[in-house]
Amino acid sequence: MPRQPPQKERDAMRVVIQEDYRKMCKWAADYIAARIKAHGEDRPFVLGLPTGSSPIGVYQELVRQNRAGELSFANVVTFNMDEYLGLPQEHDQSYWYFMHNNFFNHLTDMKPENINILNGMTDDPEGECARYEAKIASYGGIDLFLGGIGVDGHIAFNEPYTSLASRTGVRDLTTAASNEILKTSQISTCRFHKKSVSKLLYEKKGSTPLVEDTHHE
Repeated sequence: MPRQPPQKERDAMRVVIQEDYRKMCKWAADYIAARIKAHGEDRPFVLGLPTGSSPIGVYQELVRQNRAGELSFANVVTFNMDEYLGLPQEHDQSYWYFMHNNFFNHLTDMKPENINILNGMTDDPEGECARYEAKIASYGGIDLFLGGIGVDGHIAFNEPYTSLASRTGVRDLTTAASNEILKTSQISTCRFHKKSVSKLLYEKKGSTPLVEDTHHE
């Protein structure tokens, strides 16, 4: 079971290397599960989540533990990184669809009201971004963030040139990012994203290539 590092180790990034994808996903899922179980506060545990192919194995292991009665999501609130602007939830390329199809629908005790994903069909993108930021703040920030890094270094489609002071907002995708994620899908190249790169990098504790651990704000 992954351990919490001593305080003196938490000021630097930890890189955990596993032999293969299965073991990497098991390590990350066990780390997430341990953090949820160790959460002793009355308020919910706040978990940030990504989409894409990389975390699917982590989601599968978390679902296995949940359905086996080893892990509860009853006191967990989730915030997803991003969503396509202009796609309805039921579209099979939306991240709402991805998350429910690959994770939320398979959990036994995840409360729908605790699932937070940006509304890609909003008529007011800036207002939706502000609402999302305010809701994150209302929970005291993110306790643990599961993240992935794209081939060009983007995190939640904050491209390498994105301001480190940015927060949730609309992002235009680069050609590389579009090719990596959209492939042949002809959909919007604007995205919402949740947390800034600076926040992920500055606030992490004991992180791995998959897990970014953040303080409360």
